[in-house]
Amino acid sequence: MQPFEGIRVIDMTHVYAGPFSTYQLAVLGADVIKVEPPRAPDMTRIEGVSAVSNEAGLGTSFAAQNAGKRALALDLKTTAGVEILKRLVAGADVLVENYRGGTLDKLDLGYGVLAQINPRLIYCSITGFGCTGPKGRDPAYDAVVQAYSGAMAANGELGAAPVRIGPPVIDYGTGAQAALAISAALLQRHKTGKGQRIDVSMLDAALLSMSALVTDTLVSGHSPSGQGNADPSYPGYAAYDTRDGVLMVGAYTNAQMADLYRALGDDERAAAVAAEPRHLMAARRGGDRAFLQACFARNTADHWEALLNRAGVPAARVRTLGEALHDEQLRGRNALQPNPSARIPGLPARLPVAAYTYAHGGPALCSGPPSVGEHSRAILEQLGYDEPAIESLIEQGVVGAKEVN
Repeated sequence: MQPFEGIRVIDMTHVYAGPFSTYQLAVLGADVIKVEPPRAPDMTRIEGVSAVSNEAGLGTSFAAQNAGKRALALDLKTTAGVEILKRLVAGADVLVENYRGGTLDKLDLGYGVLAQINPRLIYCSITGFGCTGPKGRDPAYDAVVQAYSGAMAANGELGAAPVRIGPPVIDYGTGAQAALAISAALLQRHKTGKGQRIDVSMLDAALLSMSALVTDTLVSGHSPSGQGNADPSYPGYAAYDTRDGVLMVGAYTNAQMADLYRALGDDERAAAVAAEPRHLMAARRGGDRAFLQACFARNTADHWEALLNRAGVPAARVRTLGEALHDEQLRGRNALQPNPSARIPGLPARLPVAAYTYAHGGPALCSGPPSVGEHSRAILEQLGYDEPAIESLIEQGVVGAKEVN
């Protein structure tokens, strides 16, 4: 049995942060119903590297965090559409939305209204800046929050202009925070019987992802700037060019630095750094950095990775994502699992699922990403609508339903 079996989640989210939060519940057994406007569904449905899957509304960008869900296409700008959602809420455990602040209140679907229908409902809002404060109603995307939070200014090369972090790490970090908050609220409800209102902010998640930098800045008053691939104080925590490839070395502690020098055959440096007060290490970083660069240039990054790892020193050749995905290390892990919809042209054979394993009942994919309105008929039937009523709702455009061949 999976942890969230029997839990029903209404997923009114789009793009990355919101869908990822509900995806994490789905892979642990929750019945997640993705609710989208029939004529303006999640925009990531048509985004990705495959024109075929984009045309089918199952773009690879969408598949990454929407497998294992059911799909209901519903026009919430209609009275009938709002009524259907309220019926759905009456039997749900969780509702997650990431509309711009205040949008659902205007549709009479805010927390106050829905909590009257279902007092045990856990209602989670995910927004760029949170539901309070002067920016509570402002729009945002990952890159905008990177810029606003200071993350972008802390990234890039020393003395150069700020650089956007490539992968949408704020989106996915926010989704993980939301999934944790929802999970804890479900446990809390089990103890108290009370529902919960959760307010998740991408800005807050960005700050949490930089916690150590946040505390440094609060104490010093100085904001961090980009440092490139080298720690400004510790020469053993830096990237170096080798005879073939780039090597990232992670010798951060004095003991690791001593192991690093020992592995490179310099026992004198090893003894010196082992006895050196940590705060003085920065004073010698120039000479040590030159020594390390000269050593690493003599062989390949793969050679040094293997040698240093055997010596207990963290190090890795800089790989492309494609290389990492085909690395032997991932074969025995659970992060990527077979895609139940891999037979559909343009979809990957495997999908990212979770960063952990359970001894039993762990994260798993039960189905692939759904088409727009793929499960509309079945969901309406579960809500008590008969066939004539369902056909009428489809004809009126209130509900979108994928035809099943």
